[in-house]
Amino acid sequence: MKINRRLVLLVTAPLTVAVTFAILALAPATNQALQANRLTAMVEAAGSAGQLTHQLQRERAAATAFVSRQTDADTFRSRADATDRSIADFRERVGHLSEVPGTARNALDRIERFIDEMPALRAQVRSGSSTISALAFGYRIVIADLNGYRDGIAQADGVDADIADRIRAAAALSEASEHTAQQQVTVMRAQAAGGFTTASQRTFDAARLGYTESIGVMFDLGPGEWRTWLERTLSGDRALEARKLEDEIGRTGAGKDLAVTPKEWQAASDNRQALLRSVGERVDKAVLAMVSDARTTLMWTAGAEVALVVLTLVVAVVVAIRLGRVMIRRLRDLRNAAHTVAHTGLPAVMNELSRPGALRGATPEQVALRTGDPVGTTGQDEIGEVGEAFNAVHHEAVRLAAQQAYAHEQFAETLVGVARRGARLTAVMVSELDAVQRDEADPARMKTLFALDHLAVRMERNTNNLLVLGGYGNARVRSADVACSTVIVAAAQQIERFDRVSLGVIESGIGITARAVHDVAHILAELLDNATRYSPPDKQVGVAVWRLWDRAVVQIVDEGVGIPAERRAAHNAALLEPQTGIGDVRSMGLHVVARLAARHGIVVELRDSSGPGTIAEVTLPAKVLALAPREETPRPQDTAGEDHTGGARYEVPGPVARPGQPVRRLPTGAGGARAGDYRPGRTDAPLGADRNGTDAGADGRSEDDRRTPPGEHGSGAGQRGREHGATPAPHPVHEEPASRIAGVSSAGLPLRQRGAPQQWPTAGRRDGGERRPGPTAPRPSPRRRDSRQVSDVLAAYAQGINRSTNHRGRSTTDDDTERTKK
Repeated sequence: MKINRRLVLLVTAPLTVAVTFAILALAPATNQALQANRLTAMVEAAGSAGQLTHQLQRERAAATAFVSRQTDADTFRSRADATDRSIADFRERVGHLSEVPGTARNALDRIERFIDEMPALRAQVRSGSSTISALAFGYRIVIADLNGYRDGIAQADGVDADIADRIRAAAALSEASEHTAQQQVTVMRAQAAGGFTTASQRTFDAARLGYTESIGVMFDLGPGEWRTWLERTLSGDRALEARKLEDEIGRTGAGKDLAVTPKEWQAASDNRQALLRSVGERVDKAVLAMVSDARTTLMWTAGAEVALVVLTLVVAVVVAIRLGRVMIRRLRDLRNAAHTVAHTGLPAVMNELSRPGALRGATPEQVALRTGDPVGTTGQDEIGEVGEAFNAVHHEAVRLAAQQAYAHEQFAETLVGVARRGARLTAVMVSELDAVQRDEADPARMKTLFALDHLAVRMERNTNNLLVLGGYGNARVRSADVACSTVIVAAAQQIERFDRVSLGVIESGIGITARAVHDVAHILAELLDNATRYSPPDKQVGVAVWRLWDRAVVQIVDEGVGIPAERRAAHNAALLEPQTGIGDVRSMGLHVVARLAARHGIVVELRDSSGPGTIAEVTLPAKVLALAPREETPRPQDTAGEDHTGGARYEVPGPVARPGQPVRRLPTGAGGARAGDYRPGRTDAPLGADRNGTDAGADGRSEDDRRTPPGEHGSGAGQRGREHGATPAPHPVHEEPASRIAGVSSAGLPLRQRGAPQQWPTAGRRDGGERRPGPTAPRPSPRRRDSRQVSDVLAAYAQGINRSTNHRGRSTTDDDTERTKK
């Protein structure tokens, strides 16, 4: 879940709680406002009910007068029409009521039923079929329900006590008006009957008493202003006239005629009812105004609270959104900066620091400061602290990488220095061995010398490995192109079991450019050493070369147990992308091959063969290839010291051998070339090197610091073998320069000049340094040796080679190359 959604949820939760509690807090005020609104509607309906009560009282008086023949039908009809108008207004008011207390609701239901029955009641009045008592009772019931509704709304929920008292006071005034109206009807009945009966007398007295009690209730519950209104209204002439007639009628006993005429009584009663109704209207308006004010106050209060809560919530949401957007933007900036650093910036810095010389003399701290701060989102809050911490982590990572690069550079320089010293010591040892081998005739000692010479070649290859891992070349550049077959032979002579290498089909005309000769030979030597080391000792390792369009492919096939697919894929990836560090010493050969191949655009790939074993395929690009120089096989008559061809010719054996097929091996043993003749580090090896060619190292050091001086690494024991009649084998034969040949021995081999100046290795000294002088005393002529002695010398050569390849005499430096096959 993204951070913006998390923040939304984080803000939504408290806002939801706040809204819930706000609603709960606003519920009472809102409920009071709603109740005040409902009460206002009920009070308005109560005012309409008071008007309807007054009209029903007048209609009742007109109906009583009409039945008692005291008035005509037109008066009753006009009173009924006024009642109908009041009923319509009352129904409209009641229709707006949403919630009414239980007592008031029951009263409204009874009023509705009476209104529905009024046409029948009026029909009885018009027909005269109903008695005055029945008519009066019917009207009395509905008027009582109207007053009951007025009194019932005071019991509604949420009604203030003061307002409830005033509602009851208004209902009491309406009840007082009903008592006077009943008193009017009672007197009209007595007038029609010729006087009071005992029952009508009691009804009259009860009406007077009920009026007094209702007025007292109004005075008790209502404000003093209402009492003032009533007293002032009833203090006029019309009210006093009605009181005077009422007192006079009240003094009349039962069974006696009333002195007051119906017309006088009806006029005085109507006047008093009108006065009471005027006071009732003022009271209803006062109650409505009071309820309306309370409703307005509650509505404003509830509205203010709602507005305050809503405003607070809106402000909280706006603040949360703005702060959240700022936080999200800063977090996104921090994330983008982190992604840029993790996926682009830091890998680029690491890649740059992994290159040789990346520090350019700067300290690790200076390199870290030079990269700058990747995160610009900083500040005093936690996000800023995270940005600063990330910058600190980036600074420390770059500093550690720079420190590691510095350590790698120091280690590489140390490694290169050790390799150069080892190369110089190896050159001195080879020079000494050549000097000892020249005149050595003892087979036992020759065997030891030949073994040491072969070990020196392998030691020199390991020294070159260290130079390649240190980022330098092998300090040898030839000026002439060399045939690919000759390069393969030179590579084979640098491994321990070169006698197991079998050459297959080698397409003619394929040569290696001078600048890539030693590196290609080095690559092939590592692959051949790996193939012979991890394949059965009785099996041959085949080599084949052919041209493919503008490229050439060299295949090295062994018959080992093979490599698992996963590990082979890992090795191929390492060969395709060489690591920039020094690498693991146990897998030195793999790293050396990868670096040398990348230097010339060569592709090296390990593949699974159809049978047991592995195929190492080396694809040489066009820039590495050249037209192979023409080489001719030396003729026996040319061995007197004259170089007619300028080189040696190697006869390529047959195709790569598989088990069961005849294998032609590289020459070893009697008649074979000794290992030192094919060492690529020597200028007299059969790689077609020109003695006058360029041999400066890649790092610019002088010739004396890189290799043994030319001319002193001659054939040595091999020359000695040729002096004793050995037949040349079908392999490259190095021709001694004419300046070093004095003649031909009795065995038909060339002899070195006596007293020729001998050059010794400088052992690390630059040009102009001290050199050890060679022997100047003349040597005696070598004694003639018979065929047995020559055979003993050649046998010693073969035994020396075999001794150099057995496990007890193996050099420990060759064991550092990790096995790349299983």
